[in-house]
Amino acid sequence: MPRDTPYLQVAAKIRARVQAGEWAVGDKLPSRARFAEEYDVGPSVAQRAVECLIVEGLLEGRAGSGTYVRKPRERRRMVRSRLREGSPFRSKMRDQGSEGTWECNSRARVPATEDIAERLAIEPGDLCVMTDYEFLADGQPVQLARSWEPMAVTGGTPILLPEMGPRGKIGVVERMRSIDVHIATAIEMPRPARATREQAHFLGISVGDLVTQLERTYFDAEGRPVETADIIVPDIRWEIAYEIEVDPHRF
Repeated sequence: MPRDTPYLQVAAKIRARVQAGEWAVGDKLPSRARFAEEYDVGPSVAQRAVECLIVEGLLEGRAGSGTYVRKPRERRRMVRSRLREGSPFRSKMRDQGSEGTWECNSRARVPATEDIAERLAIEPGDLCVMTDYEFLADGQPVQLARSWEPMAVTGGTPILLPEMGPRGKIGVVERMRSIDVHIATAIEMPRPARATREQAHFLGISVGDLVTQLERTYFDAEGRPVETADIIVPDIRWEIAYEIEVDPHRF
């Protein structure tokens, strides 16, 4: 397992000492050479351990000076809400006082795997458009996502590629509405997972760190799945909360 590697073991020991108050915010830590000697590891292992804690935001490196304990990053709340007009991500980031942007790459004619076919109620091998997203707030990474849309739904329409054309970057709900596909419900299932190397590289966390994987599927008014996505959120930065709309006339 990734957390059994020597540098992660050393990082865990240094983290525990910081959290126990051995060094306060602003204090300078011993050198990497000192940690290597103390924990009986090589210099590269100590270097990676300290770098891991810098990425986490527990420590900060100052050029020509050393490594210091920094003020912990704030763990912010990401509210998953009812369907909104426009991009849900941009709306959520606006609520946080940040500018939400994203980069993406779409591929058409991707055969559905068995698990994606099951989620979209199609046959394995049926063609989809797959899009990879990297979401940012004020230029800093927030989350990753990969979505699939059946080409049986969007093929031959102006919204085949989700982020291209006049209906790009407006969110799934409005895009689908523009071709008379009316999304009525969504199901989202959160699961704990560990960051892969690729996910950790983009999100600025360590391999094996805890993430929340959100499996989301949109359904039209007839109950047909029209889009499904896996969304990856780093647990160290964000807690997930759900806003549930209540009809007061039903109670």
